[in-house]
Amino acid sequence: MPVPCTLIPGDGIGPEITEATLAILDAAGADFQWDRQVAGAAGVARTGTPLPDETLESIRRTKLALKGPLETPVGEGYRSVNVALRQTFDLYANVRPAKDLVPGGRFDDVDIVLIRENTEGLYAGLEHYIRIGDDPHAAAESVALITRVGSERVIRYAFEYALRHNRRKVTLVHKANILKFSQGLFRSIGQKVAREYEGKLGFDERIIDACAMQLVIKPEQFDVIVTTNLFGDILSDLVSGLVGGLGLAPGANIGKDAAIFEAVHGTAPDIAGQGIANPGALVLAACLMLDHVGDRFRADRIRRALEAAIRGKRSLTRDLGGNATTAQFAQAVIEHL
Repeated sequence: MPVPCTLIPGDGIGPEITEATLAILDAAGADFQWDRQVAGAAGVARTGTPLPDETLESIRRTKLALKGPLETPVGEGYRSVNVALRQTFDLYANVRPAKDLVPGGRFDDVDIVLIRENTEGLYAGLEHYIRIGDDPHAAAESVALITRVGSERVIRYAFEYALRHNRRKVTLVHKANILKFSQGLFRSIGQKVAREYEGKLGFDERIIDACAMQLVIKPEQFDVIVTTNLFGDILSDLVSGLVGGLGLAPGANIGKDAAIFEAVHGTAPDIAGQGIANPGALVLAACLMLDHVGDRFRADRIRRALEAAIRGKRSLTRDLGGNATTAQFAQAVIEHL
């Protein structure tokens, strides 16, 4: 039976890379029943809101979504739709794999999965201005909320993910040397959970700044990384940079009752509509979705075909060193299937 799935093509280059991804999924024999919806700027244009009720109802029904990049205004306008979706559906674990696929890069042995707490920390949206005298915006305060429940579930998810995918070690990243209460709570819970997996998985911990340095010097020492929301946002882009950039960076947002899979790069308005965007990130996100619904066979087929197309240096998009169109890149992947 086809798997019901909400499809949000997104803004900018989103519709182009979505069509390329659907072509690859269809060629691989993946069987989804797509419910097309809008969000972000496309949602505003069609319904007057960046997150229409119809889109939310669709995700509640399917419990599964594949999403292109969504536009978020900088400094004003509506808040991030991505953050709103994560909080609405309590998608507490953000999974960002980074594996080197592009030959001739700086590193040849990177295979890192970064798991980020997705609903708390500074991104919880607990902030306000403070009036001083006649200035209502004299100061701004943001609260980094770290809870025991939120920390334990994402850390446990990281350990379980490592076991399911035959990984060897989990590294917990924090700043408990300075933020002794909030980051200290996250660290102490991590140490407690890690003791339950002794003999099954290795465990270590790193302070965030030292971890960032070590990632760019010797990334092969890392396997699965788990950290808090803001640190995870920064490190996930860093590890993507180790393997060629955001053009090949997929993301999964996992909750108890729903999961949303996405390309984590932006909308690239400078090339939108030109048919030259790299669809690789969304293709790999679709592979994560296939894993999630139990179709590991097709997920691995598509991953192998994508890697073969990239390593064969045939029909690559501009960001990968070629001059192919989005459709030509997708066709090269399909031929390798």
